[in-house]
Amino acid sequence: MNPGFSFGSYVSGTSCVHRLDPRTKLIAGCAFIVVLLCAKTAAALAACAAFTALCYALAQIPPSKAARSLAPLMAIVVIVAVLNLFVTQGGQVLVDWGILRISEAGVQTCLFMGARLTIMMLGMSLITLTTMTIDLTEAFEWVLKPFARFGVPAHELGMIMGIALRFMPQFANELAVVYHAQVSRGARLSNSPARGVHMLTSLMVPLFTSVFRHAETLSAAMDARCYHGGEGRTHLHPLRFAPRDGAAAAFMAVLAGCVAAISYLL
Repeated sequence: MNPGFSFGSYVSGTSCVHRLDPRTKLIAGCAFIVVLLCAKTAAALAACAAFTALCYALAQIPPSKAARSLAPLMAIVVIVAVLNLFVTQGGQVLVDWGILRISEAGVQTCLFMGARLTIMMLGMSLITLTTMTIDLTEAFEWVLKPFARFGVPAHELGMIMGIALRFMPQFANELAVVYHAQVSRGARLSNSPARGVHMLTSLMVPLFTSVFRHAETLSAAMDARCYHGGEGRTHLHPLRFAPRDGAAAAFMAVLAGCVAAISYLL
């Protein structure tokens, strides 16, 4: 169990990506997901991968840090890829195990979906690596503010997102602590799959007990400080757009145009 979980952790820096307005990065991240979902060919996906690599280079985030931020989420990529491997059928059948068949189309879809999800997670991880949680919370609240007139609690939802991001690294550390504590007590957590599922309760019960205790402590601390939501709240550093945010938007528009041209025109 590796406690080096960094998804949701901020890496301080002074790069051009760090200095972008958090609202720009949040909106650009949503646009990046849409562009990725519209990529229909391997060439379009390669363009998105090159864009992501360039963003990491501009942010001066080392590849090891990017890989470490993504490692705990690779299980999602593997599950989705394996499902597409067996579900998608077409072309020559490569493996036939009765009800389980692997075809050329299944292999292609498996690799394509795995690459797409990996690039998507790397792109979203870059936002959390280069933006402080409080700034992301304010950006999320600003995006939802137009919906407040319809009863959407923009400030509360932003606060929930900020707390969730802050808890992610701590949740991973708690899992590592519980894991090593149970192993030191003789729990065999890496034995057969059936026994592993049975012993999973020895991890989940103390883990969620600790998480609920932290949540209760946080709730009591907010009550003690008379927290009443966003009413009358001010900002020490108000968010302001700068010319570099316009350049970032243009950069994203160029990527969208390239992906559209590759996927639908070529």
